[in-house]
Amino acid sequence: MTKDQEMREEARGAIIEALENGYSGHYCDLHNEVFNTDYYIIGTYRAKEALNEYDVFEALNKVQTYEKDNFGEVYTDLSDPEKLINMLYYIIGEEVLSEMMDGITAWEDNWNNQADEETNAEILKAVK
Repeated sequence: MTKDQEMREEARGAIIEALENGYSGHYCDLHNEVFNTDYYIIGTYRAKEALNEYDVFEALNKVQTYEKDNFGEVYTDLSDPEKLINMLYYIIGEEVLSEMMDGITAWEDNWNNQADEETNAEILKAVK
């Protein structure tokens, strides 16, 4: 399994876990809640190891492209391995969430709504 596949699996697990654990924010904020409120990796050494497994240049390219496309410029300090790997995980999380929820009516119909147990269960049933 490649590091990209591993990160995608972890992202999928994190999304499912949030819904199973009673996510109650708005569905449009789920990505931010799961991928932007905590760190994926803490520590420079661990971050460097993960980036080497992923492919440092591929990670740099992915983060730069994403940020230029979405923000018009690059904001992540690309010289900081911890910031780079965490931004990479954020981007992968967005991709995974989009892939997982593609065509799921309960997700699409409730995008702007507050999450509730019933809708979470419906979404979980569809993604599993």
